[in-house]
Order: sequence, then C-alpha cells, then structure tokens
Amino acid sequence: MSDLRKVNIDGQEIEVDGSMTLIQACEEAGVEVPRFCYHERLSIAGNCRMCLVEVVGGPPKPAASCAMQVRDLRPGPEGQAPVVKTNSPMVKKAREGVMEFLLINHPLDCPICDQGGECDLQDQAMAYGVSGSRFKEAKRAVDDLDLGPLVGTAMTRCISCTRCVRFTTEVAGITQMGQTGRGEDAEITSYLNETLQSNLQGNIIDLCPVGALTSKPYAFTARPWELTKTESVDVMDALGSNIRVDTKGREVMRFLPRNHDGVNEEWISDKTRFVWDGLRRQRLDKPYVRENGKLRPATWPEALTKAAEALKGAEKPAGIVGDLAPVEAAFALKQMIEGQGGVVECRTDGAKLPAGNRGAYAGTAAIEDIDSAERILLIGTNPRDEAPVLNARIRKAWAHGAEVALVGPAAELTYPYHHMGDERAALQAAVDMGGDDEIKGKPSLVIVGQGALQEADGAAVLAAAQAIAANTESGLIVLHTAASRVGAMDVDATNDSGMDAVSAADVIYNLGADEVEIGEGAFVIYQGSHGDRGAHRADVILPGAAYTEENGLFVNTEGRPQLAMRAGFAPGEAKENWAILRALSAELGATLPFDSLAQLRTTLIEAVPHLARVDEVIENEAQVLDAGPLGKATFRYAIKDFYLTNPIARASQLMAELSAQALALKSEKIAAE
Repeated sequence: MSDLRKVNIDGQEIEVDGSMTLIQACEEAGVEVPRFCYHERLSIAGNCRMCLVEVVGGPPKPAASCAMQVRDLRPGPEGQAPVVKTNSPMVKKAREGVMEFLLINHPLDCPICDQGGECDLQDQAMAYGVSGSRFKEAKRAVDDLDLGPLVGTAMTRCISCTRCVRFTTEVAGITQMGQTGRGEDAEITSYLNETLQSNLQGNIIDLCPVGALTSKPYAFTARPWELTKTESVDVMDALGSNIRVDTKGREVMRFLPRNHDGVNEEWISDKTRFVWDGLRRQRLDKPYVRENGKLRPATWPEALTKAAEALKGAEKPAGIVGDLAPVEAAFALKQMIEGQGGVVECRTDGAKLPAGNRGAYAGTAAIEDIDSAERILLIGTNPRDEAPVLNARIRKAWAHGAEVALVGPAAELTYPYHHMGDERAALQAAVDMGGDDEIKGKPSLVIVGQGALQEADGAAVLAAAQAIAANTESGLIVLHTAASRVGAMDVDATNDSGMDAVSAADVIYNLGADEVEIGEGAFVIYQGSHGDRGAHRADVILPGAAYTEENGLFVNTEGRPQLAMRAGFAPGEAKENWAILRALSAELGATLPFDSLAQLRTTLIEAVPHLARVDEVIENEAQVLDAGPLGKATFRYAIKDFYLTNPIARASQLMAELSAQALALKSEKIAAE
C-alpha cells in the first residue's frame, strides 16, 4: 500500500510517497538541495547539515531534509499541504553558516588537489557560501592514511561525511574504515592502519565529495576539462558495467562508472577502474610473420597474403573467439571460416553451454531480479571474483533479508550463506528436494557459474540447475566470466565437437583467445591487441583494436546487448577487428558481404534480430536440457586470480602489483597459527 502525501515545495504542490525524505521529495519537484553526506544508495547519516530546509509551522529552526520523512510533516491549520521552503532567508543563512564551518579547517590547496574542477565542495562553496571567513585561528591537520596502491588520501581535506565508511561497510562488506574521536579530534581512519581488502574499494574515490580520497594511479596526470569523455561498457567481466572512458589525446587516462540501475547501479570493480595502464603496454602495433622460427615485422599485404595462403591450403581450418571480442568480429570470423569449410568455437574454456538454447546459456532472469529475491542459490560460482558488482547486489539482497546458499568450495563472499557442500552430491540433494512450497511462493534465483560447467559433466550440472529453478519456480542466471561469450553464442560461433574440433584443425584462426593452449603442428593466425600467450604461439600476427578503440556490440551475462563506443584509436598500424577479417576475406577470394560497420550490423541483425534491441533484457524460454547423470567431481571456480584474467589486465603493472599483494595476504601466517 502506497502512502501518498501532498507537500508544497517552494510554492509547487506535488504528491509523493510518505516514506520519502524531504530531499527526495525536492528532487521529485525539480528543486536542487545541496548535500555532502547524503547518497541515495547508502544509509542516511545526517551529519553534514548542508541540506537544511525550512519547514513552515515546524520548529523555528531549519531541518535536515535527508533525515526527515514527508509523513513527519504537519498539515496547515485548515488541512493544507505542509509547506517546505528551500530558498528562504533562514535557509540561506543556515547554508552559509554550515559552509563557513566546513571550510574552517579545510586546506586552501585547490590548485594542487586532484579533485579540482569536479569537487562538490568547490561547487557548493561558490553557490551557497559567503565570500570570506571570520575564522582566524590555526587550522588543524591530520595524518594521511595508507589504504593501499589504489586510493590516495589527504585526510586534512576530509569533512567527515562518512560516505567512504558507509560504502565499505554496507556495499563492499568490509569493516576496515571508521571514525574515531570527537569534536576537533574526530577523524576517519582504518582499523589498525590496515589497507583496504576489497575489489570494490575504488568506488570511494567517486563517493568522496572533496579531495580527501583520490585515485593514486591517476594522480596529477590530467584535469577534468582536458579530457574527452566517451560512454562505453566494460569487458573485464561479463556483467557489462556501464563506464565512461576519459581520454587525453590518444591515451586513456581513467575509467569512471555510469549509472545503470539494471546492470551495475553506479559501482564498478577495481579491475574495471584501474586496468587502463594495461592498454598502453605490450601492444601489438604492426603485423608479424614467423620465419625460421622467429617472428619478424611485416607489412599488412604480406601478413594478409601469408594468412590467406594458409587458410586456402587448410584441410580443416578452425576459428576460436576470445573473451574480449565484440559480436561483430565473432560474426565476421564465423562467416569467413565456415565459408572455407571450417568450424568456429567460442567456448574456449570447455564450458558445456548448449548452442541455440538461449534460456540455458543466457538464463531466464535479469540481474535486477537479485534486488527482490528472497532465496538465492549459488552453484559453482564465487561472484566476489567473477563479478564483484553483482556480488554487492547479492549482499544488498541479503541485507534486506534474503537467504543465500552455496554449492561449491567455501569462499569469503562478504555475506553469510548456508554452505550445502562442494561436491556434485550436494547439487543432487538440492535437485532431489523437489518443489518446496515455501520457496515457490517467493521470488528466488539460481545462479550457476562457469567453473561448474567446465568439467565433463557440465551439461548435467546446467540441467540440474534448470531442474532446481523449475522445481522452485526460480529464475536462472548463468554467470559468465567472458564478456564476449553470450554474444558469440547468439551468433552461434559453436560446433558440435567443441574444442576437440579445434585441436584437430591444421590451421587455427585465433581471435584474441589468450587463455588457450594450442598444441604443436597447427598453423596459427593470431588477431588481437596484446602480445600475450596467443601472439607467442602465432605464425602470423594481425594487430587488432582493444575495446576502447573500436565501436562494438557486447551482450552481457543476462543477455542484454550493449554498445561499447570508440574512445581513441588503435596504436601504430593496428586495425579494427571486423575490418581485418573483411580484408582477409577479400584475399581469400570469398569477400564478406559488407564494407562498413553499419553494413555488417545490418547483416548481423538480419541473422540475429534480437541484437537490435540494445539495452533490453530479452526474455528467454527455459528449454530443459536432456543431459546425463552428474559426475563425482568437486566443484572448482572459474577464476583463480581476479586481477589477471585477460591480456589487458596481464599487461597492467598495477594489476600485477595487486595480484602479488593478494597472494602475499593469502600466504601470510598470523602469529597464533
């Protein structure tokens, strides 16, 4: 039952839910109220007092609009809607006083502060403050914290809004930050001077309304007005987080999150945020061909001719699609290789995903369904490593009362869960339980990971997950680890024999698959952006663009097509991935039927119409798999090292440092052990 109330804000009468706070009601009315501590995704602290408003007929003092609900307001003497003023003399004086207090101890270091130009304190001091200060005493200073290699601190600038404390505790699920002391001695600090142990910690940089928490790797490199901003999507995991790519000239300077309630809310993982230095290192910027066992630089015509000769002479050519390839490149590769009588495969990790059954490889539920779920079953997945932002969403559901159960090795997930076991028997027991009437009546989800599907009985595990979802009337989410996988499955870049057909091929066209071991004997054409494992094994290297350097379509783990937009250009002679395949097809004498990305997308949408529905979750029917019995194996997780999952991350110095730090923490012994 909604409790609608009328309220008059600055002479404008609106009707809102009574449970809304005044600051939310003001936003509904289009009235801006300044704030520092309030954030719509965090609990209410009510400690900065910047959002003061005047409640007519209330106490003769301003009220904090973030902490007062509309239902707390009294109507007028004749039953009129209660009146709230956000621009009266009382409010103006209160805001000026609050701003003067906030600036009493704030250092005057805007010229050297990384937050300059995108700082809430600067903006609100200009809009709501006064031109001078009456404070003449010495300012206090605070020691800086060491929070690790990601978040830089200048705690003298801190205004104690506690956003960072609330985020780390409520969303990231760690308890290392807090506030100690009272009055002038109050300061935000970390427990026993610990560094932060979370793969979501970078979000506190965005949350900080002043320059107290800044990005260490980005420090002193650019100002906001120098950057070109491009809206795109992330490919570090299969969640498809919405991001903004900031570039200066040809260099990517940083990644920031964009708000998307259906996917990542407004958070991104640390790998997504800080992987940009990997885009500069180990890049392939010219074609290479192998002669006498050694790779040497070559021209494009030479490399394309050699690749075409190999494909023409191949008896059984094969193509494999890597984890970061856009849908357009996977589609072009499939057309080219199958035109030569070969096969393609995108399930490079051996996951038993059924071709053509979208309800089984993309699931039947949306990520947003996690918010309202009351029961969540995790099968063979550690979402904290596989999709940290999705894990934060599960934590939010748990905080709202959801029960979480896990089939798989015990893991630290930032929330308590019922551990059902780590063997196939535990999954079989869950299937044998059948339909629980208590669960049927409630919104519930089954989330199955790629680690569970990579063993020989992967199809049976997926069928078991489908059976549990059917028995309990739950939605099914298949949590992928590769950003390109669902899109490549959509264009059917698969074959009946899986990777076995690739192993038997005499010529392999490797489209950015660096997690695959290719045995001796086959002639390998590698197309990718980084000099990783795939390039080392190659006989011909064709340098391609990374995900920030070409327009591409990616389908996320729930089956939502999203567009990654080009923010810069590929280095040296590297080309866009679809264009390389189009050029090579002409050399083969079997020219692909498109000359531009627009034509390619038209052909693609004719073949797979739902890819035209950008940013929509396509509803899938649950086609039940007919698979054999479960094996006896123990579940294993798909990701062993969160920071080094793809060639861009492995080229990043910062990711290498974080990986080493995480490994050292795992192996460190506590004195009592």
